[in-house]
Amino acid sequence: MTALRAALNRLRRRLWRLLFHRMLFGEASAGVLRPATRLSPTVCIEHEPTLTLADDVFIGHFCFIEASGGVRIGGGTQVTNFVSIVSHSTHRALRVAAGLSGAPLEAAVRRAPIVIGERCFIGPHSTIEAGSTLGHGTLVAAHSRVRGVFPDFAVLAGSPAQVVGDTRAADERWLAAHPELLAAYRRWRQGLAQ
Repeated sequence: MTALRAALNRLRRRLWRLLFHRMLFGEASAGVLRPATRLSPTVCIEHEPTLTLADDVFIGHFCFIEASGGVRIGGGTQVTNFVSIVSHSTHRALRVAAGLSGAPLEAAVRRAPIVIGERCFIGPHSTIEAGSTLGHGTLVAAHSRVRGVFPDFAVLAGSPAQVVGDTRAADERWLAAHPELLAAYRRWRQGLAQ
């Protein structure tokens, strides 16, 4: 009986994964079809009309995106699993606006847009907070809490996240070993400069 139960559980898990945990291609964002953008069906999005996705964005399993202040994610960006992107903060409102509602409560809420540049990588279990801007090519290490404005090609790590490196250094080493990728990389970098 135990072997049968184990086999049925394995079958149930595989069926669930096949049906519900598959990446789905093709999203509409800002009224435009993004055919190469992939979102896990487990992504939770609040205020979807103010979320703007470029094409070729990947958002992995169990991510939470709250876009009431506006969230824009650039092309080629990968948001791994268990990431939170939250464009509002109520921690202050809980204390200073106790018992208030409507406009006085809303005035205590911090709501600010988040902009994530092209070809960024957001590591698992990270949080991107209201008002943050990540430059193109930024890498956010796992378990980071990001708040602020960061330049292109920054490597961010920590809680709070700080710049700990530059992705171009690793890119140069990789491209030296794979010169066939150099032309495409240069085209992308030149396109950013324009």
